[in-house]
Amino acid sequence: MHEKCPPVRNDEDEGTPRRPTRAQALRRLAAIYGQADSAYARFSCPSSAECCQLQRRGRQPWLWPLEWAAVEDALKRQGREVPPPRADGGCALLDEGGRRCTVYADRPFGCRTYFCERASGGRHPLEATTEIAARLEALAMEADPDAAGGGPRPILDWLGGAR
Repeated sequence: MHEKCPPVRNDEDEGTPRRPTRAQALRRLAAIYGQADSAYARFSCPSSAECCQLQRRGRQPWLWPLEWAAVEDALKRQGREVPPPRADGGCALLDEGGRRCTVYADRPFGCRTYFCERASGGRHPLEATTEIAARLEALAMEADPDAAGGGPRPILDWLGGAR
């Protein structure tokens, strides 16, 4: 069984900062994702899903527990469970044809900011990406310091742990 992002607790003790609820944290995560999308808006993706060919590319996005919770929620809204690994080594979240992300609107930060060499749009906005990544880390730690304390994990770990 995988580690689920537990419901966020609100500590009532005086002096203890209140954690956002899970719903609040996911809304704030969506806002952070919107900032990333804006920072990368000038980029044109060839829609080849090359970046999603995890085995072939030898790299994969790393997700905070809160990001995995967003992926799980997206799958749940679709009435789906975490799909099994793909025979071609691509991300299990791709459609059957291996060309489209089935959780695109809720895709993790690493998926939003990684492009293959065929993408166009100029220089990557590294300063904005660094700032947004820091906001994501702060939110992940605030939402669930116990789970986030281990840091992000590779998406294949999350996908494999969901079985």
